Amino acid sequence: MAKAKPPIGSGKPRRKQARPDGNLPSREELLAFIAESDGKIGKREIGRAFGIRGDDRIPLKQMLKQLAEEGLIAKREDAGIKKVGVLKPISIIEITHRDIDGDLVARPVEWDGDTPPPQIVIAPDPKKPGRRERDAEAPAGVGDRVLAKMTPNTDDTQLYAYEARVIRLVGKGAERILGLFRANALGGRLIPVDKRVRNEFEIGAHDVNDAEDGNLVLAETIPGKGHGRPRARIREIFGDSNDPRSISLIAIHAHSIPDAFPEETLREAEAAPAASAKGRVDLRDIPLVTIDPVDARDHDDAVWAASDDDPKNEGGVVVIVAIADVAAYVRRGSAMDREARKRGNSTYFPDRVVPMLPERISNDLCSLRELEERPCLAVRMVFDAQGQKRSHKFMRAIMKSAAKLSYRQMQQAIDGNPDEKSGPLLETVLKPLWNAYQIIAKARDARGPLNLDLPEYKIDLDKDGNLKGVRIAEKFESMRLIEEFMIQANVCAAEASEEKHKPTIYRVHDTPSAEKLVALTDFLATLNMSFGKDKNIRPSSFNRVLDEVQGTEYSQMVSDVVLRSQSQAIYSADNIGHFGLNLRRYAHFTSPIRRYADLVVHRALIAGLGFGEDGQSESEVAELSDIAEHISLTERRSMLAERESTDRFIARYLESHIGATFTGRIAGVTRFGLFVKLADTGADGLVPIANLGNEFFHHDEASHSIIGERTGHTYRLGDTVSVRLEEAVPVTGGLRFEMLEGGHEGKPFTGPRPRQNFGRGAPRRAPMKPRALRANGDKADTPKEERKARSKTPKAKKPARAKKPARKSNAKPKRDA
Repeated sequence: MAKAKPPIGSGKPRRKQARPDGNLPSREELLAFIAESDGKIGKREIGRAFGIRGDDRIPLKQMLKQLAEEGLIAKREDAGIKKVGVLKPISIIEITHRDIDGDLVARPVEWDGDTPPPQIVIAPDPKKPGRRERDAEAPAGVGDRVLAKMTPNTDDTQLYAYEARVIRLVGKGAERILGLFRANALGGRLIPVDKRVRNEFEIGAHDVNDAEDGNLVLAETIPGKGHGRPRARIREIFGDSNDPRSISLIAIHAHSIPDAFPEETLREAEAAPAASAKGRVDLRDIPLVTIDPVDARDHDDAVWAASDDDPKNEGGVVVIVAIADVAAYVRRGSAMDREARKRGNSTYFPDRVVPMLPERISNDLCSLRELEERPCLAVRMVFDAQGQKRSHKFMRAIMKSAAKLSYRQMQQAIDGNPDEKSGPLLETVLKPLWNAYQIIAKARDARGPLNLDLPEYKIDLDKDGNLKGVRIAEKFESMRLIEEFMIQANVCAAEASEEKHKPTIYRVHDTPSAEKLVALTDFLATLNMSFGKDKNIRPSSFNRVLDEVQGTEYSQMVSDVVLRSQSQAIYSADNIGHFGLNLRRYAHFTSPIRRYADLVVHRALIAGLGFGEDGQSESEVAELSDIAEHISLTERRSMLAERESTDRFIARYLESHIGATFTGRIAGVTRFGLFVKLADTGADGLVPIANLGNEFFHHDEASHSIIGERTGHTYRLGDTVSVRLEEAVPVTGGLRFEMLEGGHEGKPFTGPRPRQNFGRGAPRRAPMKPRALRANGDKADTPKEERKARSKTPKAKKPARAKKPARKSNAKPKRDA
């Protein structure tokens, strides 16, 4: 009869086969054993498991000490030796929020790693396929603590490190709420910033914590009375909500973006000495220049080009791209490294930057300042006359920037209008750069990357931080010059890492999913266009469609739909190529001041090319997948925070324009309304479907339109419309419009009428799971974006209904079913 397996947590570590040769286990074997052991273990249990006896225990003790010093293991009195940064198979976790898919997301209650705790997604019950059914009987909700079975996610393309299946509820944790405090005689109330939180909260007089009316605060929920408003207590005060500087603070705290450096990190940065030129290639006599936006806060790349003097490469060019040597200052495992990894990247708001590295590093020691010596990691690339790369060579060097130029200065100089700074450099520096770009562009055009040219909006603030205007950002060909040089340097970094057999983090972009391609094909069919049936989809397939509609009324609409059909680019330790750029190998190398991924790539190159002792370590290699997953999440977090902050700035600006008329285009079509993007500001808001007309409207998902049932009046993605601003809510960034003009006549809807229709006189409640696209210029093809958009958009006010006179009846009232 087979023995029953001991219960999880029984305390007996798994025994390894004894080693007759007395050799110690490798670091990887030892870490794996510690991570897989459920019970309490120490040196004795490890020695017994691996057959280590006598004097062999001394090097084992030294190995354990080294792992502890590196932060990979920790010793606890209650649990013995444990691997740091790994969750137990059965763990207690706290559910923190729902993601934009509506799935519950949790974090571990206990976490001993230096990195942020992993994101955990609660696995749905397979017996309840629909979300309504699952939510109706969900064993836990936001704020709950649960005992759950943890399954590590081995797919690097996923954003969550673990999937959890709830075993049982173990308690209710405090939920943190960011909101606006309104004082009253009894204390006050909290109005949450996130409109997905439907309830306001009661703040007792003893829980106000010196907050004043109108303050932006962070509160935590406390047990209530079972009736009335839920209760909360104020924990932090962030200042006056009317202060324009509070707009970015809302996004920072709503997304838990670290914005204050630990004292240890700041001390380390201030104590960092300038890097020595000893042992570095001297590039100080080469006139490298930085070319950036006029308001750039840091300068981490410089460029130089010249004609190749090799007679075997007639018409070819040589390009040098020099990047700030951040690895020389931010050593692996240091306080700065831990904080940079935690942040993942810098986050840019209209009024501030939350940097990845302290200012002493990002704006001083590592910034390639004009006429100042700086350490760099540079790559020398040779291209032939057709723009094909012939060779590349990396150097750890010292450089001195010859000039700091803006994109505008560079472009004006090339166009024949140099200024006093660019003029002296025109013939010797700028024209050779331009010539090299034109040659490299030949290969780019032959390669055929995805060619999406979407407008970008620039927010202008006054000296007090108030928004004074929004404009479409200028685009110069000089921007594409720098972009193409950086892409080539990134390709070289990926190739060099592979040549030296050094694992690294790639920037990967998968091909569009079959489902998205089917949706795109169906949409193009409504325009009498075909996408093609080639099984090997390439960026050129999309470029052909974009070229076909170029200059037509459908150009912007098709560009939006093509964008939404694309996959999300992420970081991964496994290379699958970059679909959008049509490249087999691609890694981020050129911005180590603001992206941790680039710093990881620098260290891989330093180790592989023998440039020093501050390169990649074995422990870092083992963590590459975890790092890639984490920085993909922090990148997405920053993108959402930046977008929401922009929405709030514009909503505050438009708050004084209620009743004004604007021209825009339909940028999203849903079952509950139309999202309209304004032409002059790029702001997007909702036109509720109930405000469109005195008839029912039906949502045609394939054609991205809604169609009037009686008149056939149609509103379609990309249509130009005129709207009136009815409401603006700065705290959420929500805008609500009234449709004035737009749409076009069509045939009355003849398809099957759904159970719920929408229009004036129709039920106002939207369906539980609408299939929609949010209008924000970025791809947003899932219901999660739609729910988020609806939650921050102010609801249309319901018209008052006349009361009907009571009707007398002798019938007995029916009992509730």
